[in-house]
Amino acid sequence: MRLTIFIAVLLLLPLPLMAAALLIPMDNDQTDHLKAYGVVYKALDRGYKAEWLLNYRDGSFLVDHPREMADLCLLMGVAAERITSGQVADIYRRVEVENMERVELEKAPAIAVYSPPGTEPWDDAVTLALTYAEIDYDLVWDEEVLAGDLENYDWLHSHHEDYTGQYGKFYAAFRNQLWYQADVRTNEDMAHKLGYSKVSLLKRDVAKAIYDYVRRGGFFFSMCSAPETIDIALAADGVDIVPREFDGDPVDPDCQSRLDFSRTFAFENFVVSLDPMVYRRSNIDTYPDRLMRFPTPESDFFFLFEFSAKLDPVPTMLVQNHVNTIDGFMGQVTGFRKSLLKKHVIILGQPDNYDEVRYIHGNLGRGTFTFLAGHDPEDYQHFVHDPPTDLSLHKDSPGYRLILNNILFPAAKKKERKT
Repeated sequence: MRLTIFIAVLLLLPLPLMAAALLIPMDNDQTDHLKAYGVVYKALDRGYKAEWLLNYRDGSFLVDHPREMADLCLLMGVAAERITSGQVADIYRRVEVENMERVELEKAPAIAVYSPPGTEPWDDAVTLALTYAEIDYDLVWDEEVLAGDLENYDWLHSHHEDYTGQYGKFYAAFRNQLWYQADVRTNEDMAHKLGYSKVSLLKRDVAKAIYDYVRRGGFFFSMCSAPETIDIALAADGVDIVPREFDGDPVDPDCQSRLDFSRTFAFENFVVSLDPMVYRRSNIDTYPDRLMRFPTPESDFFFLFEFSAKLDPVPTMLVQNHVNTIDGFMGQVTGFRKSLLKKHVIILGQPDNYDEVRYIHGNLGRGTFTFLAGHDPEDYQHFVHDPPTDLSLHKDSPGYRLILNNILFPAAKKKERKT
């Protein structure tokens, strides 16, 4: 009887082993910032409750089932703290009075990555991040998008796709390279399979399908050349802007004046590049004039904006980080021209005193889009056939945290989204 009473009393005591929740810190106490997102994703996937504590210890997380999740953190090398109900209450009180907010995470989002067959995972920083964080995703391409398969997913990513059908404008430098010729064949084969006479027409319809997916409530995250080229393709619906070298016929002579910027996600009033020998798709991309402002990797960085967590929880989620300065990184598009942004677009990160932004967000219908310039946050100037980035050497990468913020963003309870 005495033993039974003693055990019962022990069970009532607020010991660490009887913790009310597990706190996953995201400040400098975290041993692996990137895998921490994977832990939270797995918790949601198992049906557990989780909260994102915006601006509390650099965007930390609270999850329930502390014993099981603590074991998972140990397995994945993620720092975590078991805390009592009293400590949880203390955190909530601090969140209530400071520029912080609690965001309930509802479910693990279904994730799709738009990518052609044969693409290696390290060709895309997002698939690198997903793989390292142990977050599941599916690959989709043109056939799946046009078949309506995006309805099965909450979140879509596209990286260095050229939705204009110009194969990245690599013609001048790489048209004799086997990898470039293989890329052209793959795209042409898909276009013919789906009944299109030209790749540019296929990509236009894919871009429109993605736009419609977002308008109906999808979350679209895009990097590198995809943000620029999808807006060009949308604006040029019904207009031929593709030089003969890519599609066998000339551009429309009045193509620039016929662009319709009301159809685009983020950019307007841009000028398209019609020279096939110039590695440039439009003046949305700030290259090459940006080289005068950022001549060296050491001079190339940008700042994250600070938002009101209670009034603007969405942009606050997207900029959660343990630093507010991010090292720059190049890509097919390294920076977006600020003067060409639509007025409703929110700037999340930009350099000082320059007509360039690196990280932007906006609403479209019931969904959202977020664009991040550059190719790989831990590879300043990535070249074709460069070795993959080993994220185990960059566990605390601020740039990769921006990517993973976007992956968890769709999990946030809808009533918390006030923008």
